Amino acid sequence: MTARAYPVPEQIPVAEDYLCQVAGQNVPVQLCRVSAVPFNRRWPGHQRQIEQSEIAYFASFEMDGPVTVQVQPPFAFSDVVVRPLSKGVRPRVENGRITFTLPSPGGYSLELDGYHHNLHLLADPPKTYAVDRHDPQTLYFPPGCHDVGILQLKDGQTVFLDEGAVVYGCIHATDCTGIRILGRGILDNSKNVETILFEMEKLGDGSVDVRNAKREHTIHLVRCQDVVLDGITIRDSLVYNVGLWGCDDVEISNLKIIGSWRFNTDGIDFHNCRRCHVTDCFVRTFDDTICFKGHLGYQPTCEDILVENCVVWCDWDHCLEIGAECCADHMRRLTFRNIDVIRSLDIAMNIGNVDYGHVHDVLFEDIRVEMDKVYQRPRIQVDDSETFPIDPNSTWLPTLMSCRVLHHHEYSGGRPERGHISDITFRDIHVLSERMPPSFFEGYDAEHLVSNVTIEGLYLNGTRVETLADAAVSIGDFATNIVLR
Repeated sequence: MTARAYPVPEQIPVAEDYLCQVAGQNVPVQLCRVSAVPFNRRWPGHQRQIEQSEIAYFASFEMDGPVTVQVQPPFAFSDVVVRPLSKGVRPRVENGRITFTLPSPGGYSLELDGYHHNLHLLADPPKTYAVDRHDPQTLYFPPGCHDVGILQLKDGQTVFLDEGAVVYGCIHATDCTGIRILGRGILDNSKNVETILFEMEKLGDGSVDVRNAKREHTIHLVRCQDVVLDGITIRDSLVYNVGLWGCDDVEISNLKIIGSWRFNTDGIDFHNCRRCHVTDCFVRTFDDTICFKGHLGYQPTCEDILVENCVVWCDWDHCLEIGAECCADHMRRLTFRNIDVIRSLDIAMNIGNVDYGHVHDVLFEDIRVEMDKVYQRPRIQVDDSETFPIDPNSTWLPTLMSCRVLHHHEYSGGRPERGHISDITFRDIHVLSERMPPSFFEGYDAEHLVSNVTIEGLYLNGTRVETLADAAVSIGDFATNIVLR
């Protein structure tokens, strides 16, 4: 089997002393900035402090089957892990050089003495894009660095980021049909910074109204139809990596999202969208990784969306999420399937309904959740002078599953209406952990329930869990017919 590294523009720094070879080919090791600690806050009128981040690494290449990888980092280490653990990668170490076999294309994390400063291995399958670079509807970016600011697309346009291209900026579209964002290049948002529109007095918790700043999402699509996103890597978003509002018929495949450390850097968010598909993506974020939401002003449903065959890592908040905003008559026929959650910092699978919507007919199937031995409990920062307190003996664990109907002082927007959650299935959920993480189910009142939740096959380290008590499930008020089979 063979592999092929992508070129890196000479202006882009690489870790010269970090050796990475795939099938005997040298692959450049690039840098990205990620969150170092689970420390967040309501918008304080300025961007997150860079001291709360750290440098991680990534290597991008194409492979056509199982390949041998050799890595020699520029620092000493004692423990080596390659995630997702479900891939069964068994590294060997000799004289500081790590050797292992990647079984197939996908996103992997090589972790040395823990997850800090990890090496992301982003392995693409071979693909030839049928793109005419000379077509006037094609916006072609060749190898090298390009600044585009905010690229506003029109009907039928294709953006193609070639191998070795680094495009600084955002891609936006409104009321467009037939747009494509393709290629093996990098869409880098690091030059995108917020614009403070006016100064505001701080609230009692040290925050200010987020409307005092203008912040642009990296890919921002509004009421678009027939959309394809394929192959690119997004690095260092300012806010959402991919935000879709009122979009239909969207296909997202082989997207890689890394370098998210700034406030509100969600991965892929669908707001009131229909007939969408996400597959074979690697998503690491500093907020929700993949999320379905409902907002006022768009079509009244969010439905018929499948997310499958992905690897996700959340450094703050929720991995596979429905909510919190649920302004939609129905949020239904939503499926997460065959997903590796290699790290979660709050809730791995969550439905939080803070609005009037009815969330129903939802399936989480074949989800594998990996738990670290020690987690730092996420904290809200009070002011700029506060630093994160590391507790080496922390016993806190993130939540596995949660369904709640509730009121939120911010996200409910002051509206009195509450919604419902019903007919939810968690099927074949596999947890790798020293102990079972907790799960919670709770409604709002007798008229706004969480009902008919079925857990079909829950496993801890390969052993089937037989009772709700052993599953560490807490059932609160107004939650009915919560069943473990």
